[in-house]
Amino acid sequence: MVALSIVTISQLNFYVKSLMDDDEVLNHIFLSGEISNLIDHYRSGHIYLSLKDDKAVIKCVMFAGNALRLRFKPENGMKIIASGRVSVYEATGQYQFYIEQMQPDGIGDLTVAYEQIKAKLESEGLFDSSKKQPLPQLPKNIGVITSSTGAARRDIEQILARRCPLTNVLLYPATVQGDKAVPELINAMNYFNNNNNVDVIIIGRGGGSIEDLWAFNDESLARTVANSHIPVISGVGHETDFTICDFAADMRAPTPSAAAELAVPDMLKLFDDLNNISFTLGYLIKNKISSEQNRIKALSTSRVLSSDLGFIQNLGITIDNMSNRLGNSFQHQLHEHQLALSALSAKLNVLSPLNILSRGYAIPMIKDKPVKTIYDVSVGDNLEITLSKGKLDCVINQIKE
Repeated sequence: MVALSIVTISQLNFYVKSLMDDDEVLNHIFLSGEISNLIDHYRSGHIYLSLKDDKAVIKCVMFAGNALRLRFKPENGMKIIASGRVSVYEATGQYQFYIEQMQPDGIGDLTVAYEQIKAKLESEGLFDSSKKQPLPQLPKNIGVITSSTGAARRDIEQILARRCPLTNVLLYPATVQGDKAVPELINAMNYFNNNNNVDVIIIGRGGGSIEDLWAFNDESLARTVANSHIPVISGVGHETDFTICDFAADMRAPTPSAAAELAVPDMLKLFDDLNNISFTLGYLIKNKISSEQNRIKALSTSRVLSSDLGFIQNLGITIDNMSNRLGNSFQHQLHEHQLALSALSAKLNVLSPLNILSRGYAIPMIKDKPVKTIYDVSVGDNLEITLSKGKLDCVINQIKE
C-alpha cells in the first residue's frame, strides 16, 4: 500500500502550475473564439475577458503591457484569434489563458481600429458639415505640412506656383509615417495655429498601404485638425484612400495635387473673368443712361408739356433739370465704376505672369513643368522658353553650376 502525503492547497496549485508551465504546447498556443464578459480595467490597464465557442468557455487575461499595443478596441461579441499561454492562477487554483496578442478573426486589426475611431468621432459630431470652415478665395500665405523629401511636396509647390505665382508657401516638414509621424504632424498644426501666419493649411502625403497612412487615422491628430481655427485641406494618398484626417478637415482632396488646386484660384482665368465683368458692367450702365435720356426726351416733347400754359412750361423746366441731374448721376456712377475696375485691373496686372514676362523674364518649361534648378534638366533635353511675346524651342548643350 502506497503512503499518501498530505499537501497544502497552495502546494497543489503550485504543482499544477509547474506542470502547465513546463508544457511546451501550452506555452504558445493560438485560440479562436468569441469575446464575452469583457472588463477593461482602466486603472491597471489589464483586460479581463472570456473566450467561448458553442461548447465551452475559458477565462482570459491580457496584461497592460500587451494591451497597450492593441490597435483596436476589443468588444463583447467580437470574434478574435488570440495567441498566448495557458497557466494556473495560484491564488484561486483557476486555470486561464494569458493573451499576448489578438486580432479580429476575418479582418485586419487596422481596419477594425479605423472603423471604431471613425464611429466614435462621428458620434461626437466632429465631422459635422456645420463645423466646416470655408476656404479663402485668394490666400496670400499657405501652410504645407508634409515630408520635405516626398513627391507630395514637389507636386503641391509646382501647382501653387503655376496657378497663383505670388502666393507665399510656408513648408513645415514632418514625418508622415512611423512612430514619430503623429507628434510631428500635431506640432505642425499647432505651429500654424499659434502663429496665425497662414490663411489655409494643406496636410497630406502620397499614397501607400493602410500601415503607411496610419498616422493620418490617429484620433489625437483628427481632433487637432478639427479644432484648427485656420481652414484645413487634407490630401492624403490616392483618390480611393480615405483617412480619419480627411473627415476631420474642412475640405478633403483626393490627392496632394488636388489639394493645391483647391487652395488657390487660377489667376489667368480670374483675370479673364474680371475683364468680361468690366465690359458687361460698362455696357449695361451706358445702355441704362441712353434709355432714360430717350424716355425723358420723349416726355419733354409731348403735347401736354409743349402747351403755352405757364405751369406746364415750368413743369417742363423741372423735368429738364431732373434729366440733367439724372444724366450727371449716371455719368458719375459710371466714372466711379470705371475707376474701381481700373484699380482692380491694375492689381491683377501686377499678379499676372504675363506682366512679369514683359519685364524681361522668361519661363523655362520641360514636359509642361517649370524648370527651377539645373537638377531638373539634363544635357540634350528639349526646353521650351516662354517670353512676353512668343516661345523658343531650345536644346540644352551644357549645364553649369
